[in-house]
Amino acid sequence: MTKIDWIRVIYLAKFQAIALLANLTIQVLAAQAKLPIKPPVGNQSSVSSEPSISTTQDLAKISKWAADLEPSTPSIQAIELSPIAQAIDPEEEEITVTGDGAQGYRVPSAGTTTRTDTPLRDIPANIQVIPRQVLEDQGGTRVDDALRNVSGITFGNSFGGRLSQFTGRGFPVTQFRNGLLEGSSTGALFRFNSLTSVEIADIEQIEVLKGPASVLFGQVEPGAVINYVSKKPLFRPSYNTSLNVGSYGFFRPTFDFSDNLDAKGNVSYRLNVAIERAESFRDFVETDRIFIAPSLAWKISPRTMLAFEGSFLKDERLIDRGLVALGRGVPDIPISRYLGPGTEPNEFDEKRAYLSLDHQFNDRLSFRSTLRITRSQELRPLTVQAGNLRPDNRTVPLSSSTIDQLFDTYTWRNDLISKFNTGSIRHTVLAGIELTKISGWFNNNLTGSVSSIDLFNPDYSRVVISPLRRRPELDYTNDVKALGIYLQNQIDLLDNLKLVLGGRFDSYDQEELRPSAPNLSIRQTGTAFSPNAGLVYQPSKTLAFYANYARSFQPQIGRDLDRETFKPERGTQYEMGVKADLIPNRLSATLAGYKITKTNVLTSDPRDQNFSIQVGEQRSQGVELDIVGEIIPGWNIIASYAYTDAEIVQDNRFAAGNRLVNIPYNTASLWTTYTLQTGKLKGLGFGAGVFFVDGRSGDLANSFEVPNYARVDASIFYNTGKLRAGINFKNLFDTVYFAGTQSRSSIIPGIPFTVQGSVSVQF
Repeated sequence: MTKIDWIRVIYLAKFQAIALLANLTIQVLAAQAKLPIKPPVGNQSSVSSEPSISTTQDLAKISKWAADLEPSTPSIQAIELSPIAQAIDPEEEEITVTGDGAQGYRVPSAGTTTRTDTPLRDIPANIQVIPRQVLEDQGGTRVDDALRNVSGITFGNSFGGRLSQFTGRGFPVTQFRNGLLEGSSTGALFRFNSLTSVEIADIEQIEVLKGPASVLFGQVEPGAVINYVSKKPLFRPSYNTSLNVGSYGFFRPTFDFSDNLDAKGNVSYRLNVAIERAESFRDFVETDRIFIAPSLAWKISPRTMLAFEGSFLKDERLIDRGLVALGRGVPDIPISRYLGPGTEPNEFDEKRAYLSLDHQFNDRLSFRSTLRITRSQELRPLTVQAGNLRPDNRTVPLSSSTIDQLFDTYTWRNDLISKFNTGSIRHTVLAGIELTKISGWFNNNLTGSVSSIDLFNPDYSRVVISPLRRRPELDYTNDVKALGIYLQNQIDLLDNLKLVLGGRFDSYDQEELRPSAPNLSIRQTGTAFSPNAGLVYQPSKTLAFYANYARSFQPQIGRDLDRETFKPERGTQYEMGVKADLIPNRLSATLAGYKITKTNVLTSDPRDQNFSIQVGEQRSQGVELDIVGEIIPGWNIIASYAYTDAEIVQDNRFAAGNRLVNIPYNTASLWTTYTLQTGKLKGLGFGAGVFFVDGRSGDLANSFEVPNYARVDASIFYNTGKLRAGINFKNLFDTVYFAGTQSRSSIIPGIPFTVQGSVSVQF
């Protein structure tokens, strides 16, 4: 067969598989709910003015645009699935919903990340799980507060709390919710699908999968993925309300209600609400935030569950890029200083909806289909930001702009999980298809210049903002279609020897149109195959050795000097590690060593500095240690250490050996709490911890460095089960530190000494 014949076969197979899963989803819904299924009528735009949650229409709509990925896709015939219904085991096996948070710090599995609910000790990878109790004990109000407990994860640049950005094993992290793309991705393909920081009010736990994860998650960076697991309806009465107040006018009430909606207990709801009002230690910066997240779960039958999750987030705040670099370091000025005049707050709105269907045919075959729709919008009435210091080392140039952008994201994923034996060998096979569509626009409506300020003695009353001018060449629309087909086999060769093999084929089509600058418009398509392989050997019930090999890819958009489109960046990892139960079923440890290489990195073209070529290479290698669990009843601990050596291997602009941006050589954390178990003071607890981050290079040129720091936190709390009250002391010794950096004009100061009190009541 010729290459063209093979391509036709591949595309015919993948689109028939899509039709099969779409048909299966609709038939299961119709059969279990006994609802009539009607096809959508008329032409429907793939991006409507408001997202729609009509199950059959959305599935049909996504199936339709999947067929548009290639102009010459073969036609698909209808597939009759009635034999599947006849093959279903009549034995009813109830699907359960886990909505209660893990008790304690140790979580033995990460079902959403692995998708097969496999124990972590059986997975040949480093997966860490942060349960909600850690956030509560540490007084956390952002996901940053939780992820500082994980080895190798460092805080990026939040732009004054607007975004949640992290690096893992030296590279930017891609974030997911319930296994579907959450946002904050840095690659060209999904770069603008989320515009606000992640809200924690409806998060049950946070899962971190280290290393390339393209087999399960598609287009990702090679360092790590973060997966946020939502709270689920509980199918029982539960009413919780809490209030957090603290320094700098911090005020945050939250509500978490769940109960059944019918007498039989087959339909349950959950509602999470958070309101946040706060000033800041930074001049002019305030936060006004509201979050509402309703969810429903319907046990259609003991083997079928239909669930819906929605959320609305509105966030208003002034974008804050922090301080600027001075020479080789950070200037000695108050960390409260905002480099620019106060302007109107920026507005961020995000609406999300998830619809999932779980069906268990029998004890060996199950199916899940998940649909996600998101609309993210940002409006910046006027933003003034600082640039790099001028040669006199005190004059800060300012610029101004207004921005309006909106992006809609559709993701549809289908997983089929089968368990079977071949002789004495057990298999757990995961097969799936994932489709993603992102459409949106970006209008950099107006830009202008602003008079400069003195870094050491700013006079904001003398700042003059010049008239803004239109920059139509900066406006563009973005349209992305992506498809992934994946297969993974977890093979139990022996009871103590397990092999994992997987692979994923991805196809993508992305287009960026600039109406006022058509020469800058671009459309490109591409494909990638990403494999993984891993082995676990367990010499005892408390010890497991593992090794893995994995690859990742991340599309890039643009053309080189020869008008050729860029290839995806590729990541390759080799990892070995050991997992141990230091105290069986209570205290666990994971030690891992790895080496990651990223190729096809863009760098300047020596023929023309205005263009890029893909000869760049970056490498990260290191060691990680995580310890989590309960030492004795009431004494919890979570600790981590990471050594990360991340550097440039090849680049036409920056020197080989230069460190990657914002990556410390050493990070360490230790947090521990003890709660009295008996006596009149039973429920009284104390907590303390230290978080260390080494010095970091502020840019790829390594022109300046952000100093290391050690921050100490402490807490005291009292918990009766129905009532919990606590006080958290953050940055107890008022250490001046910098949480993250992105460039010479964006260095984010960390919070000073802060006191936060909380009270929560469970009804």
